[in-house]
Amino acid sequence: MRSTQSLTSMMAVLLTATFMAGAQTLSNREVLVLFNKADPDSASLAEAYQDARAIPAGQVLGLTMPLKADITRAEYDDSIANPLRKAFDENGWWNRQRDSQGVLLPTENKIRAIVLMRGVPLRIQPVPTKPEKIEAPLNDPISPRDEACVDSELAIFGIESLPTKGVLKNSFYESEKLLAEANLPFFVLTARIDAPSYATCKQMIKDAVETENHGLWGRAYVDIANKFPEGDMWLNEVISQNMSMGIPTVTDRFNDTLPKNYPMTEASIYYGWYDANVSGPFLNPTFMFRPGAVAVHLHSFSADQLSDPHKNWCAPLLVRGAAATVGNVYEPYLHLTHHFNIMHDRLLKGWSLAEAAWASMPVTSWQGVVLGDPLYRPFLHIQGTGDKRAEDRDFRALRTAMRQWPDETEERRKKIANAAEKLKSGDFAESLALEYKEQGDMPNARIWFGKAKEFHTDKKDKLRQVMQIIAIERAAPNNPAAIAALREAKEEYDNIAGAEALSGWLDILDPPPPPVADPTKIPKP
Repeated sequence: MRSTQSLTSMMAVLLTATFMAGAQTLSNREVLVLFNKADPDSASLAEAYQDARAIPAGQVLGLTMPLKADITRAEYDDSIANPLRKAFDENGWWNRQRDSQGVLLPTENKIRAIVLMRGVPLRIQPVPTKPEKIEAPLNDPISPRDEACVDSELAIFGIESLPTKGVLKNSFYESEKLLAEANLPFFVLTARIDAPSYATCKQMIKDAVETENHGLWGRAYVDIANKFPEGDMWLNEVISQNMSMGIPTVTDRFNDTLPKNYPMTEASIYYGWYDANVSGPFLNPTFMFRPGAVAVHLHSFSADQLSDPHKNWCAPLLVRGAAATVGNVYEPYLHLTHHFNIMHDRLLKGWSLAEAAWASMPVTSWQGVVLGDPLYRPFLHIQGTGDKRAEDRDFRALRTAMRQWPDETEERRKKIANAAEKLKSGDFAESLALEYKEQGDMPNARIWFGKAKEFHTDKKDKLRQVMQIIAIERAAPNNPAAIAALREAKEEYDNIAGAEALSGWLDILDPPPPPVADPTKIPKP
C-alpha cells in the first residue's frame, strides 16, 4: 500500500518517471528565419539559429531593412511586408485566393512561424495626424491608433488590404488545439530573438535548446501587487496551475512589488507586475535565472525598447538569463495583452513558446511581442522524462510526488515531510510551507518555513524563509511583530545583499521620520 511505502522506495518513485509529453507541436520545417541584410550580425545570428534548430537552408531569408528599431508604416510595407509576400509567392510557401468578399488571403501555408532576428525593426510608429482631427469617441482610445509591433503585424501579413487602425481579432486566441490542427492558414506565429547584445541572443538560443534535453526545473516566483482584478486573476491562476503540478511557488500579494535584492534563488519561472522599470530581486548584480527560464513582468511598455538592459522589463529579464518573455511595445490596455494564465497553461501542457504565447493574445496588429525561440518547449519533460541532473533532483521529486498522489494530499505531504526530515532538504521543507501558506494554514506554514531555514545552507535561502514568516505577520496584519522581526533579521543578515529587501519592507511598515529642516535654508517671509 502507498501508505506503508518505505522512505527509500518513496524516493525511488519520486525520482523516476516514465510518461513522455507527446504534444505534436510546431516543427523546425515550418519555421522561416528572417534577418536584416543591412546588419551583418543579424545574418550571423540567423545562421546560429538555423544551425541550432536544423532549419532547412531555403527557409532563411534576408531582407534589406532600415537599421533602426522604429520605422514608419511606409518603411514597414516597403522593406518588410511587401518583400516578404513576394518571397512567399516565389518559394511556393503559400497559396492565396480571394474570398467571397474579394479579400486576398492564404488558403494553404507551409510556414507556420516566422522568427525575427535582432536587427529587424521592432516598432511601427503612428502616422502623424492633425491635432484637431477626432477619429473616435473619447471613450474609445483604441480604434484611431495605428502604431504597432512589427511582429504583431506580420502574424496576419498574408491578408491584403487590412485596416491599419485599431486591432484585429486573433483567431488562435484561447485555442485548445495546436496551430497545425487549428486550420488557420492565414495566421503565422511570430517570435523574436532580440536582446541588448548578440551574445545574449545567442545565449537565449543555446539555453532553449539545451533545456529541452532535461526540462525546466526550479522554483517559481509570482508577484501579484493587486493592481487590477483581471490581471490579479491571471496570476492567481498561474499559482494554482503550478501548485497542481508540484512546482514550488513563492507568492507575494502585497501592493508593493518585491523589494530590492529580494533573495530569489533557483528561479525558473517569474510572473509579476507593475513597475515601469526593472526592480526588486533583479537589481542585485549577481542575480541570474536558471538557464531556460520563462520570466514575464506585465507593464504597458515592458518591450518599449530592447537595447538598454536597465530600462523597462523585457531587455533586463533576458540579460539576467531568461530564455523567454513577452511584452508590449506601446500602451496595449490590459485586456489586449498576453493573458498569463492561458500562456502558462499551454506551456505546462508542452506547447511551444510561440503557440502558447499567441494562444494567450486576443488580437493582432497591436503591441504584443514574443521574445525567445518559437520552438522552445520549456516543459517538454514536466512528466519526469529527459536527462536527469543532480541540481534538478528535488524539483523533479516534488513534481513526481504530485503525479503519484494527486488526490491524496495528506499522504503526499507526509511523504515529502518524511523525506525533508531524513534528507535535511530545504527545498522539500519550503515547498510544504508554501503549499500550507497558499491554502491559509499559517501555523503549519510557519513550522515548515522554520524547518526550511534550518535545512537550507545558503544564507539567501535562509533569509527568504525569514521573510516568508514575516510576510505572514504583515498580512495578518500584525505590523509590530513584523517590524520587530525585520529589525532582528537585519542584524543577522546585514552582510548579504538580500538585507536591502528587509530595509525595503521596514521603510514601508515603519517609515523613517522626515529629515529635520535646516533653519539656515528656510526662506524668510
